[in-house]
Amino acid sequence: MLKYIARRLVIAIPELIVISFLVFMIMEAAPGDFLDQYKLDPSMSKETLEAMKKELGLDQHPLVRYFKWLSGAIRGNFGYSFYYRRPVSKLIWERVAATLSLSLTSLAGSWILGIALGTFSALKKYSLVDKLLTVFAFSFIAVPSFFLGLLLLYLAARTGWFPIGGMISIDHNTMTAWQKFKDLLWHMTLPATALTLGSMASLMRYMRGSLLDVLNEDYVTFARAKGMPERIVIFKHAMRNAINPMITFLGFSISGILGGSLFIENIFAWPGMGRLIYQALIQKDLYLVITSGLISAVLLVIGNLVADILLALVDPRVRLT
Repeated sequence: MLKYIARRLVIAIPELIVISFLVFMIMEAAPGDFLDQYKLDPSMSKETLEAMKKELGLDQHPLVRYFKWLSGAIRGNFGYSFYYRRPVSKLIWERVAATLSLSLTSLAGSWILGIALGTFSALKKYSLVDKLLTVFAFSFIAVPSFFLGLLLLYLAARTGWFPIGGMISIDHNTMTAWQKFKDLLWHMTLPATALTLGSMASLMRYMRGSLLDVLNEDYVTFARAKGMPERIVIFKHAMRNAINPMITFLGFSISGILGGSLFIENIFAWPGMGRLIYQALIQKDLYLVITSGLISAVLLVIGNLVADILLALVDPRVRLT
């Protein structure tokens, strides 16, 4: 197992380099650069713009800039943000906790509810409850997460039940530890709900379909014919095989932790990485965008590795060599 993990991590290194290079070239191919916003300012002289261009390294050949960034990234230096005038690694590190708290909460919620409701829906196939859950699932699959976020924001503005933005209250620092925790949950409720509902609906449909396929297999019929209790047939035999495709899906869910919250963080003014990346894309903050793309690629590698390991643990037929 350890040899397999080490080999996968070594193979991932050239993959990450290629992905970072592609993100860099896409940013370079886009028209304009970071200085475009200053070129519209009549008070900025040509000499000042040239000095800024030289200071930011934008006068160098793109390949020279990329390999300079790559050389620094290997040593842990991911470059300098043009807009914030601060190291990229510090900017991202300050936002990681906010994004992880929101994304992991929605990830856990969507998986727990999706698997539970999908299983219940499959076991109650074609019943009224199953039909209601199907309508519920397709409704939230059809609605984009950002639109759902806007609807929840409207609800918060109309009722005042939830804050309309931010991560904490103004008097957060004066609160006790328990009050701070409740304050964070209160602010997180709507953005986490918007992220959870769409993912949960898809997972519920996947789980329902996967479990129904397994329940029609011969070995399930054989187990029932032997007089095995229905509880053991479902949860020990059927569920174990139905969960396999879901584990593969988990790998992609982990990779989407960063990108999935991009729009929701902007709608609810949540101070996380999604909001930072969106602003970096708008402002053509080159090294911040490349580093964000690299982090997404790392999450994709980790997600697939975790999925492979879990699949091997759940299904003895799968061997990692």
